[in-house]
Amino acid sequence: MKNQISTAIILLVTLNWGVSQNTSPNFSNEGRDWFISKTTGSGQMGTKERPAKDLGNIIHHLKPNDRIHIAEGIYLSKGSSGADEINVPVKIYGGYDTSFTTRDPWDAHKTIFTGTNEYMKSTQPRIYIRTDQQRENNGQKSTGSEIVVDGIIVDHGPRNRYHLDKNLAIRRKASPKTQQNPSPESGGIVIVGSNFTNVAVQNCVVMNTAPTEGAISVRVFKGGQGIIQNNFCINNTGYGIQARTGYMGSDESLLPKFQIKHNTVLFTWKHDPIASYGGDALAIDQNLVASIENNALGYGHMGGLYNKGAKITMKNNLFTGNGKYDYREINDKMAVADILDEAMYLDPMSDGNQGLLIKIPVAERWAEIYASRQEISREEVDAAVTVPNTGANQLRSIFGLNLQGSGVAMDAEIFLPLITIDEALPAGRYPWDEMGCNIPK
Repeated sequence: MKNQISTAIILLVTLNWGVSQNTSPNFSNEGRDWFISKTTGSGQMGTKERPAKDLGNIIHHLKPNDRIHIAEGIYLSKGSSGADEINVPVKIYGGYDTSFTTRDPWDAHKTIFTGTNEYMKSTQPRIYIRTDQQRENNGQKSTGSEIVVDGIIVDHGPRNRYHLDKNLAIRRKASPKTQQNPSPESGGIVIVGSNFTNVAVQNCVVMNTAPTEGAISVRVFKGGQGIIQNNFCINNTGYGIQARTGYMGSDESLLPKFQIKHNTVLFTWKHDPIASYGGDALAIDQNLVASIENNALGYGHMGGLYNKGAKITMKNNLFTGNGKYDYREINDKMAVADILDEAMYLDPMSDGNQGLLIKIPVAERWAEIYASRQEISREEVDAAVTVPNTGANQLRSIFGLNLQGSGVAMDAEIFLPLITIDEALPAGRYPWDEMGCNIPK
């Protein structure tokens, strides 16, 4: 993306599945371009010459099909609320320089969406786009059009509450005494579409979020399509990526269709230290169809891919270091070597999926903390393990740490310890043999 901006917009109607039926929107607005810059913006004109200062400041102006271009900087939303909710289909592009001529979202021109931990602040998803409800201006739901989020870094670290302020373990309850919010139990990018609406999340980073469901969560409805590609999710609870359905009908031609490809998802934690849910790199709802290709799904506390009953094709995915299984279909758990033989919902043409031990270039400080954590689990959580947990020294080896007989002592429990953007990004900049995400180009 270190190039002149021309048409950085990816049109979802070019997906291999073809154009969705009835994609014509029920509104005629062609949309306008908005520009936002933390460093040079002021007011609400939102033009390239007079950009706004924050997305939250102009949300009430947005119309269907608007395009939003956001320059480098750290964004806290209106009133430093730490959450943006949009109720019309829009396209959001981050990673620009302040002149809006070049993009480099994971390096020179990071667009960072975060917040603060202040008592009574919002705990909603950092970016929440929802178009399935009735619109106030005409009483009708949006139908058709496209939603895009591209080139945004979402970091919930500053929004979380940490035990004793040591950044080692999150807390899910507020502390009125210290005027601290709970860690938000919500994802970083959550999109809920509407009928015949196409959704794309691409070239994004989501980290330090503590949802029950997806750090990136995309819900597609009847006749819609979703693409989730080249994203990097690291150090989240729940599911790293979640593909969801809003269609409960019986017409298979109208099932939501997803392409999930070239994503890297690492270190996905259970909901809490003794929980029996969450902790999967990727989760797929039933009542949808998904093509899952060239992803790296590693170090899920529970597993790599949790399929709740969808028809899927899996090709050339990397599974590594997952705690209980690489692949799960409802209640059947299996290692990657058994997927082709045992999976019920897998297309027979699936192939090339591998289980490998890989080096993960996160910062040594955080690697030491992660490698030193102690598992706290109910007995039933630990039962029926299909994929063995990585041994302590084997885990240290994937970080390139020196091997030793015992872990580093910590004076607090370790659960979703804070990782900084600079510490995390090296693990997402390059794939492993074409499996995983890459620096956006």
